[in-house]
Amino acid sequence: MCGIVAYIGPRQAYPILIKGLHRLEYRGYDSAGVAVLNSNLKLYKCKGKVAALEEAVKDKDLSGNIGIAHTRWATHGEPNDVNAHPHFSYSRNLAIIHNGIIENYAPLKNELINRGFRFESETDTEVLIHLIEDIEINEKVSLAEAVQIALNQVVGAYAIVIIDKNDPDTLIAARKGSPLVVGIGENEFFVASDATPIVEYTREVVYLNDEEIAILHRNKEIKIKTITNIEKTPYIQTLEINLSALEKEGFDHFMLKEIYEQPRSIRDSMRGRLKAREGIVLLGGIIDYQQKLVNAKRIIIIACGTSWHAGLVGEYLFEELARIPVEVEYASEFRYRNPVIYEDDVVIAISQSGETADTLAAIELAKSKGATIIGVCNVVGSSIARATHAGSYTHAGPEIGVASTKAFTAQVTLLTLMALMLADSKGTISKSRFNQLLHELDDIPGKVEETLKVNDKIIEIATVFKDVRNALYLGRGYNFPVAMEGALKLKEISYIHAEGYPAAEMKHGPIALIDEEMPVVVVATNKGTYEKVVSNIQEVKARKGKIIAIVTEGDETVKALADHIIEVPETEEMLVPLIATIPLQLLSYHIAVMRGCNVDQPRNLAKSVTVE
Repeated sequence: MCGIVAYIGPRQAYPILIKGLHRLEYRGYDSAGVAVLNSNLKLYKCKGKVAALEEAVKDKDLSGNIGIAHTRWATHGEPNDVNAHPHFSYSRNLAIIHNGIIENYAPLKNELINRGFRFESETDTEVLIHLIEDIEINEKVSLAEAVQIALNQVVGAYAIVIIDKNDPDTLIAARKGSPLVVGIGENEFFVASDATPIVEYTREVVYLNDEEIAILHRNKEIKIKTITNIEKTPYIQTLEINLSALEKEGFDHFMLKEIYEQPRSIRDSMRGRLKAREGIVLLGGIIDYQQKLVNAKRIIIIACGTSWHAGLVGEYLFEELARIPVEVEYASEFRYRNPVIYEDDVVIAISQSGETADTLAAIELAKSKGATIIGVCNVVGSSIARATHAGSYTHAGPEIGVASTKAFTAQVTLLTLMALMLADSKGTISKSRFNQLLHELDDIPGKVEETLKVNDKIIEIATVFKDVRNALYLGRGYNFPVAMEGALKLKEISYIHAEGYPAAEMKHGPIALIDEEMPVVVVATNKGTYEKVVSNIQEVKARKGKIIAIVTEGDETVKALADHIIEVPETEEMLVPLIATIPLQLLSYHIAVMRGCNVDQPRNLAKSVTVE
């Protein structure tokens, strides 16, 4: 979850490092720090956001053309100045930045204490750098060799970069379970947790694989070897990130920008895949495994958070269109409960970042049982993209706001395409129905654009409900996952307790909470179980609950019952999630802004959950 950035080359390192930290701050913002080498190894760090670090070092000499920097999401040790990264080794000749968790740090720490080492912080990271230095000195090996030996002794996940006071021409980087990418420029190298800090300097990158060590020596080519000392040939890829996607471009927050990008991001998710006029859906990334999907006796969808909600929509889609039974699993639970997995199962792993630790671990478990793994993620070159047998990128573009918005609709779009492709291959829907759905899906970006026009109405509603303590979100069928996602958004960025429920299940408990203080958000579009939802609304009204209803344009029935209505364009029932989720994202956003919350960086959260 932490953000890592490093540089070696002819330029001044600090401006690159601090800009990189701002790019990566969505990964963690408890504390930040920087170390720059120029005859002396100068290290500065403090609690708080990157801006606090900038203020703390504004009068310091940070000249030097090699350095490392870090923005933290705390795991071991509370967020404070001491626990912030980088961490010095015992001699203060080495410094390290680290993303991940060293699971066996406690016995390693005890062993080092017994040998005379003293620790300044509560972190597992400081244990690792002390261990590396101890091996380097006592085994009389190079730093790269010491890193290699040390990493064979640790259990857990890591992405690390190490700088050495006595070697101003070298950086050492390594990864296992946490992402790390190396940018290759003209006689210079950049290292980061993802490509966002790198893209404005170079488009040429190498994504490190698990248990690989990169030796980055000034004026030399990148050298990669495994922790078992096998030399690897670097695979250089070209980045395709638009720099404008990394800026707010006039919006107050990245989240709002990303909400408004959804007509384009949904279209980009369909580009080259949906050909409505020709009646074709083609997903090139999974075409070699299409028959596996067709023959699958079961699909298991694994994901976390917002991606799990997208997976729930996928369950409805695959079962209705392709008639394949689907189970949707939290990755964190799936991997620990000894699940039943068969060789003819297909597992679809969904992750925006492509780095979610629990999802990666669940993939490895399913692969070990012989299942076919299909990935759905947004970040090219990510760990999940490389760990799966096949997959499709959502092409939503960088998502900087910690609360996912366009990632959700892009994932649902891709799952819809996948379900339609399977349905056509299996013949489980008629050709006329297939073509009808293609045309409806093709129209969705325009309908999302139309839906965004409700923003002013939502601001009015947000003004009324910004001070509530609890909220209930209800939906049925395809709209049940939408209700859950809407509740999650409110929790994430406004810190209001909210729950998403199947509307009919309200009577089995949550109805006890309803009074005149309780806003109830109901997704009540005019398809599927509409009449049943109307009955559920009446049950809430009978108990004086306040109804905010998402309805289809022209609806009169719910309008007569609800306290507030938000109209959305009409579409097919299975496509409603792509439209109905938009007002819920906006509602959460405006309530959070009115409450003075940090919308893009909500407390205690980080964008890419790379630890368990």
